[in-house]
Amino acid sequence: MHSPHDPYVRVRGAREHNLKNVRVDIPRDTLTVFTGVSGSGKSSLAFGTIYAEAQRRYFESVAPYARRLIHQVGAPAVGEITGLPPAVSLEQRRSAPGARSSVGTVTTLSNSLRMLFSRAGDYPPGAERLDSDSFSPNTAVGACPECHGLGRIHRTDEELLVPDPSLSIREGAIAAWPGAWQGKNLRDVLDALGHDVDRPWRELPAKDREWILFTDEQPVVTVHPVRDAGRIQRPYQGTYMSARRYVLHTFADTRSRALRAKAERFLTSAPCPVCGGSRLRPEAMAVTFAGRTIAELAGLPLSALAEVLSGAGAGGTETARVLTGDLLARIGTVTELGLGYLSLDRTAPTLSSGELQRLRLATQLRSGLFGVVYVLDEPSAGLHPADTEALLGVLGRLKEAGNSVFVVEHQMDVVRRADWLVDVGPLAGEHGGRVLHSGPPEGLAQVPESATRRFLFAGDARDTAPVREARTPSGWIRLTGVERHNVRGVDAAFPLGVFTAVTGVSGSGKSTLVGQVLAGVLADRQAGDEPGPGERYCAAATGLEAVDRLVQVDQKPIGRTPRSNLATYTGLFDAVRKLFARTETARERGYGAGRFSFNVRGGRCETCQGEGFVSVELLFLPSTYAPCPDCHGARYNPETLEVTLDGLTIAQVLDLTVESAASFFAGTPAAERALTTLLDVGLGYLRLGQPATELSGGEAQRIKLAAELQRTRRGHTLYLLDEPTTGLHPADVEVLMRQLHSLVDAGSTVVVVEHDMAVVAGADQVIDLGPEGGDRGGRIVASGTPAEVAGAAGSRTAPYLAKALRR
Repeated sequence: MHSPHDPYVRVRGAREHNLKNVRVDIPRDTLTVFTGVSGSGKSSLAFGTIYAEAQRRYFESVAPYARRLIHQVGAPAVGEITGLPPAVSLEQRRSAPGARSSVGTVTTLSNSLRMLFSRAGDYPPGAERLDSDSFSPNTAVGACPECHGLGRIHRTDEELLVPDPSLSIREGAIAAWPGAWQGKNLRDVLDALGHDVDRPWRELPAKDREWILFTDEQPVVTVHPVRDAGRIQRPYQGTYMSARRYVLHTFADTRSRALRAKAERFLTSAPCPVCGGSRLRPEAMAVTFAGRTIAELAGLPLSALAEVLSGAGAGGTETARVLTGDLLARIGTVTELGLGYLSLDRTAPTLSSGELQRLRLATQLRSGLFGVVYVLDEPSAGLHPADTEALLGVLGRLKEAGNSVFVVEHQMDVVRRADWLVDVGPLAGEHGGRVLHSGPPEGLAQVPESATRRFLFAGDARDTAPVREARTPSGWIRLTGVERHNVRGVDAAFPLGVFTAVTGVSGSGKSTLVGQVLAGVLADRQAGDEPGPGERYCAAATGLEAVDRLVQVDQKPIGRTPRSNLATYTGLFDAVRKLFARTETARERGYGAGRFSFNVRGGRCETCQGEGFVSVELLFLPSTYAPCPDCHGARYNPETLEVTLDGLTIAQVLDLTVESAASFFAGTPAAERALTTLLDVGLGYLRLGQPATELSGGEAQRIKLAAELQRTRRGHTLYLLDEPTTGLHPADVEVLMRQLHSLVDAGSTVVVVEHDMAVVAGADQVIDLGPEGGDRGGRIVASGTPAEVAGAAGSRTAPYLAKALRR
């Protein structure tokens, strides 16, 4: 037994995911960093084992009735953990926050500001004092009734909905309507209602045009469809929906980005005429503090808001002094992390993952907790090197407050500052899962099999990367007068046929320029439609005709449910199922390829419906999951599992790693192509049937890239990647960069938004935005070769790039 005052968290027999009966001791009250290549097991140890066990112990203390209301993970596969304090997790959130989420709501600063206006605001004479909810646009008592607290209204008109009035309705005059059957249905309904669908739109009576486009009525009529000869023509009840109603409904409710983008082309957005964009009722807007409304203060950059509050609080009432003091302390931690350019009303979907992560960190710093373990997932993700120093300062303060800080990290500058280092590996998947080193960072120098060692002690050098001569651009895409977010009046030139890195501190406008404007103009032009959102963001764009295809590769999940996996996403599963359908047993029984899908009836196990597990109800406890009692996790019924391919069932094939599957399917071109590209991007350790929900953002991005690499390339392709090295170990970055440079060597263009200076140093061209974030950014500070940008005056990137070039 260990002493109750044992200063170590001691893990014994950890077997979560690929961990191989891990035994490790980690000192408390330290900054401990977990390192290793992607898939090595470091997150399984830090989150899947240590944090999960702390969470389980907390839930054990909660009343059984309350426990059933809490979503919780099962007990981790570990023998014993001693010396474990309560834990707080800050993971990278992959899902996008809602439009009503903002900097103020993420940090809870908006709560404090609303309290300040409620308790210490200047009210008009005779006005009743309002509670804090009345100053929130997200509550019924506070939201403007016209725009429902959104601040903007979306409208449309006849010119947008019918761009070519010479066409008839049957010919597609109402461009805003959907295509395929749904659009035909609406035309048939209009025909049944007595409208002339074959007459040019401009010749229809104005009254009819108004009703067709803008009515809120939804009449139901019997439609007698006219179809091809020989087909059954059954009448049906059709419901009419006006073009405006369809567009607004699609824009508000669809989960499809493509449908939402199409609907947006038929809408104009303007500040709400009732609240002027403030999102609040007039009663709340009549209250001021320091001569400003709450909407005006929420719209200021946090650094400017702090100045206003400092001046107003000093000479105010005791209530005002207390509330402004609390606000200033909270704002101080946010600005310390380099986010002083953000305003409280900045919506969360417009923030980068790095900005969101730091906002949550700042909130934790003010929580006042001590004696807990903070488990952080790559807090440097999306951070410019200039921002990493501030991050290290905050992590240090969390530790000084009496906490243990456990960080899963790939950024070597953070690793070098650790008190303790746990290196997991040596490789990924089956070839990882062992603790190679647990001790002070300098001790890793004595571990030759560590993939981290070379980068930690060789100045993060990518010494396996071949030295290349800079490529010469084959052409240019030029964007003139870009106006979007904080990028205002910028002229940008992107070279074709080369590798370009776009750099700058967080919030400088990189993702806006590349992911929204450049991607937008290319997508609009290739769609062949009227100018869409992308082209509305810049005055002119030239050189687009040289690009035949646009490919955006991001880190969003490849699927939201366990039914989506590596094999289904890459198309590999289609080839595998066809191979099984060609076996002698399958042909004798009449099994087609569909029999071997776990998503449809026939071959799957119906007890678990192809999930492989079932939910078990535990009365007052939360539901838990257990392997299916019939298929025991195989997903298929016994008859399907009687069919084998070279001795393996379909369930056993799904359990193969990419590496093993490459050997198994050698000589089968359809499967080999997908497996080879997955190996090329360093994903040999993943299982073919590994659920999408278990994949990291970096793994999802590389799977998408592999899916693109196996396609036949036609014409000039432009690849856009937003921080492709996020979540990747330096050894994995080398693998990824080899693939991206091979795309350029094959005649494509690659543009990456990137913070990894080793990647930027290996680019052909660099575009650096800044000099700061927010309103103090949005300009192109320097552009040219890496050497030219490294010498640019006024660039925050230049000194770090110069250091990388010297290495």
